[in-house]
Amino acid sequence: MESLKDAAVVVTGAGAGIGAALARRFAAEGARVAVNDRDPERAAAVAEEIGGLAVPGDASTVAGPAREALGGRVDVYCANAGVGDPGTEAAPAQAWARAWDLNVMAHVHAADTLLPEWLERGSGRFVSTVSAAGLLTMIGSAPYSVTKHGALAFAEWLSVTYRHRGLRVHAVCPEGVRTEMLDAAGSAGDLVLRPTAVEPAAVADALLAAMAEDRFLVLPHPGTAAYYRARATDPDAWLTSMNHLQQKWEAQR
Repeated sequence: MESLKDAAVVVTGAGAGIGAALARRFAAEGARVAVNDRDPERAAAVAEEIGGLAVPGDASTVAGPAREALGGRVDVYCANAGVGDPGTEAAPAQAWARAWDLNVMAHVHAADTLLPEWLERGSGRFVSTVSAAGLLTMIGSAPYSVTKHGALAFAEWLSVTYRHRGLRVHAVCPEGVRTEMLDAAGSAGDLVLRPTAVEPAAVADALLAAMAEDRFLVLPHPGTAAYYRARATDPDAWLTSMNHLQQKWEAQR
């Protein structure tokens, strides 16, 4: 991997949690970091802490403004902002729309903005914070599970389509991470994610290691790979085990 010193990096949803950890880690490596968050005060606080640039606003439209703030160039774009509303197929239409817009379409819009420049110069890195829910699934939230599968599919498509033209794509797929989103996940998060939850800094460490090795999948929890293999090898057994987990959750509610 090329040095990150003076690299231009954008991190969306960087006012707290995983995004803030990514921003801090890239800054520690010497990168120039644009800190995006929909909360201007949070974006400003993290930017001041790391000596970065605050670029508050909607993650689906921030790629262009962030690029300009960084002097017209982006080397690494971290599509990290996301939403994890609970709900079934009956979740309100606005919850489904919000999940699609932020968890998937914000990634699409960023790629659309950045790819012409990256392909012209033959280099660029797109980091998608997917979640293990995109590899597996998550009980209690249909909008989150479905759209995180979509985020993974888009990251895979980008890699398949542009790898030979210098684009490197990384899909970050942690299980539980000690963030506000985990707190908001309620009893489902407590049952499935909290027992093995890691700190956001561990996710940043895992990403930098994957970047150094040009690996697509970033798995802060080593056990995720075994779950992913089990799901692919025997889908029915996997679905049965997840249904048992669903039943256990329902019994506790």
